[in-house]
Amino acid sequence: MSEATSAAVTHTGHSTGTTGPGLLASLDPLLREWLPRQRWFAGKGRPVTGFSLVAATELLPVSSKLGLIHLLVRAHQPLVPLQSAAAHPADCYQLLLGVRETLPPRLAPALIGRLEEGPLAGRTVYEALYDPRPAEVLLEALRARARIGELRCERDMRQEIRAGLMPRLVTSEQSNSSIVFGDTFILKLLRRIVPGMNPDLELPLVLSREGCPRVPAPAGWLMADLASSEDSYVLGVLQPFVQGAADGWELALRELAKGEDFAAEARALGRATAEVHTALARALPTVTLGRAQLELLVGGMTERLEAAAQAVPALRPYAPDLHTAFEALADLAAEGNTWTAQRIHGDLHLGQCLRSPDGEWSLIDFEGEPSKSLAERRMPQPVARDIAGMLRSFDYAAHSQSPPDTDWATVCRAAYCAGYAEVSGSDPRTDPVLLRAYETDKAVYEVVYEARHRPDWLPVPLAAIRRLAA
Repeated sequence: MSEATSAAVTHTGHSTGTTGPGLLASLDPLLREWLPRQRWFAGKGRPVTGFSLVAATELLPVSSKLGLIHLLVRAHQPLVPLQSAAAHPADCYQLLLGVRETLPPRLAPALIGRLEEGPLAGRTVYEALYDPRPAEVLLEALRARARIGELRCERDMRQEIRAGLMPRLVTSEQSNSSIVFGDTFILKLLRRIVPGMNPDLELPLVLSREGCPRVPAPAGWLMADLASSEDSYVLGVLQPFVQGAADGWELALRELAKGEDFAAEARALGRATAEVHTALARALPTVTLGRAQLELLVGGMTERLEAAAQAVPALRPYAPDLHTAFEALADLAAEGNTWTAQRIHGDLHLGQCLRSPDGEWSLIDFEGEPSKSLAERRMPQPVARDIAGMLRSFDYAAHSQSPPDTDWATVCRAAYCAGYAEVSGSDPRTDPVLLRAYETDKAVYEVVYEARHRPDWLPVPLAAIRRLAA
């Protein structure tokens, strides 16, 4: 164990003058500029007006050549219309700051800035995840099940975590941050955090206990037990790294570009999805949705459609016909039909799936839609929501071609549903009203997202909107 890593495990980590409010005050101008530029910052489009400290922990003493500070800070921003401060407190972010006298050239992309005042005046702070040494500190803390101040590391002792695994930061765009250790493990650090059990840890742990091989079992996890909160915060999850795995989205695009059939992969992915759903239904409670619950569900879909039509004029001509998808579901509920709801993935698409070199599919990233509250993400829902997300993903892949290969999407969608039925015993297409409602809701969400962030992609969900409206 290196001197730096050993210090991480034995250091007390309590907030001191160095890591207290004085540090945050000196960091304020640097963070106001740096934080909004990060891919995982959720408050884009609104200025940051200030920060408040939630917790600060020295993982490596800042008095040493290389210091490492773990921060939980709230970023304060103006409220959006109709938003109340009580209902939407400032977002809390997890930051790992390296501290050096000067930054070596290899770490130039990680620069946050040089402090001119405060307890670290004259020193440079940077995004520590770019630096192998701080990353090693995190892995060693997990190996040792360390407690450092209010931080707590846990692990599954059945899985060996070897020392000395070389870390590398995953630089592709993500809503969180990930480090791969020696092509053996991947550590996902959550950036915007909330108190309570995050499904990105909760559900993989459940599936591991159920013996479901479709989700990598957590090997370790990082928590924060704060005196200011009754609930712990999930900060990070360490899972086995599927070496040589192909991202489902990238794989689909490659096969499309070559004109290759993807039906067999779609069918296998349908079976994998059903295995996960079946295991979750065995392990966790299911509920029955009757008329009252469906009215709330339909009401939410209707509100989202109306808001989207106001925001995106191109959607307005189709809104009346899209409403019929939700009305049909409400009518079935009024007739006494019921549906089963259970825990699901919550944000399923091709990019959340990995195919190993031996052809086996895994599902990853169970965090759910980050824009929703933790309570919403943990609510039981019909499996049709996950299925609709995957069907929309096949459609997106097909429309990435010019001209779009709609036949490819049709074949993949059918194969996926058939594969799902082989495991679950129920073909999603036998409940077309529920599936259409969820697919419509997803396409409406996509229209708003693309209009705001990627206008060039807007024709993709609009093509689905035309089909669903018809």
